Amino acid sequence: MNERMIARTVGLILRIEAALLLLPAAVGALYGEHETLYFVLTAALALAASLLLTIKKPHTSVIYAREGFLIVALSWIALSVFGALPFYLSGQIPGFVNCLFETVSGFTTTGSSILTDVEALSRGMLFWRSFTHWVGGMGVLVFALALLPMAEGRPMHILRAEAPGPSVGKLVPKMRQTAAILYSVYLALTVLEIIFLAAGGMGLYDSVVHAFGTAGTGGFSIRNASIGAYQSPYFEWVIGIFMLLFGVNFNLFYLILLGRIKSALKSQELRWYLAIVAVATAAITLNVLSLFENAGQALRTAFFQVSSIITTTGFVTTNYDLWPSFSKMILVLLTVIGACAGSTGGGIKVSRFVILVKSVTQEIRAMIHPRVVKNIKFEGRSVDKATADSVSVFFTTYLFVLLGSMLIVSLNGFDMTTTSTSVLTCLGNVGPGLGEVGPVGNFSAFSPLSKLVFCFDMLAGRLEIFPMLILFTPGVWKRK
Repeated sequence: MNERMIARTVGLILRIEAALLLLPAAVGALYGEHETLYFVLTAALALAASLLLTIKKPHTSVIYAREGFLIVALSWIALSVFGALPFYLSGQIPGFVNCLFETVSGFTTTGSSILTDVEALSRGMLFWRSFTHWVGGMGVLVFALALLPMAEGRPMHILRAEAPGPSVGKLVPKMRQTAAILYSVYLALTVLEIIFLAAGGMGLYDSVVHAFGTAGTGGFSIRNASIGAYQSPYFEWVIGIFMLLFGVNFNLFYLILLGRIKSALKSQELRWYLAIVAVATAAITLNVLSLFENAGQALRTAFFQVSSIITTTGFVTTNYDLWPSFSKMILVLLTVIGACAGSTGGGIKVSRFVILVKSVTQEIRAMIHPRVVKNIKFEGRSVDKATADSVSVFFTTYLFVLLGSMLIVSLNGFDMTTTSTSVLTCLGNVGPGLGEVGPVGNFSAFSPLSKLVFCFDMLAGRLEIFPMLILFTPGVWKRK
């Protein structure tokens, strides 16, 4: 195993984080806040750790699958630990476990929070909290690949370990160019949303932090009532539509830029994604119609929450925990399904969901007609057995992690709804659940052990489970 290359890459990631910490420091300085010092101090500590990790030059910069998974898992853990320091050193969030929970929730774009009063935090801290969404949305390793050539040989292992979805491919021959294209699209959409929000009357600071939360599909807001605090149908439609856009596979945006719009629209995953959103929105609208003044308000609210949950963003405009059970169950199902592969969203991904549905359908047909040849097609191509098996393994592993986490969290003694949805929303990187962790609740009442379990679940959900599980595999740490 190439330990020095792993250490060097983690060190380079910390160096990038040190530079990124200067941005909230500048925001804090702009508003005359003394917390700026804590960002500068954390940046210095991250830079020192980076120098220690990169002091020994690796004999070779070639990495393979094992190193790729370890680099991703360890980088995200290191990012979260150092990213939590400004909250801890400033004392604005009490207890390091709470600070770590909030930071992991930020970087993994989950949006779950232990804060009971978000608005009590300083501007700089709130900016950093939302900025972690934007950094973690596309993936910090993808960002690093776009900036510098970290590894020779097989950098695809890094992208594959970090990118959300069952498969990852190059948009162009060179991985660095692929990463640069992805982040260019990401940045352009973020800026476009900021412009739309500012044009509607939202302040520049508010527009930026909410665009960060939307782009990363994270959901941290600077208001206790989230987007509902603005009482603006315009903001709800703009953010709702942009959440939906950020839940789309970014490869499709690249096809559109190339003028291949028809090819992008032919995407089977995109069609399923939009169909699920349309059906869920219509069903919830009809179910909650009596709770709103008119059909237009019911439709807008239903669309916003469906868009927020399926993209695993987590912004809210209403307390949907008061909705009928049918509507809440739809939202729970959307939590599991998640957004498209190759997007910034979480969940098991629409592509996996489609392949699972088709696999079950084929099995049923095979039982009725044993001689029929099994042939699952997705995106116009036959799905090979290895891909179908990997989807089944992922879903099974996802279920085991979910149940195991629920068992540990149940020691807190909360009701079944709170226990199950708290784990589900963290593993799916959604944010709010139901019950005590619903739209108007938070995770503050859970024990430190449960919060650490949630941290693991959030990281596992963001990194597609296996990079985090590999850390606990003894064979991975052997030199040969």
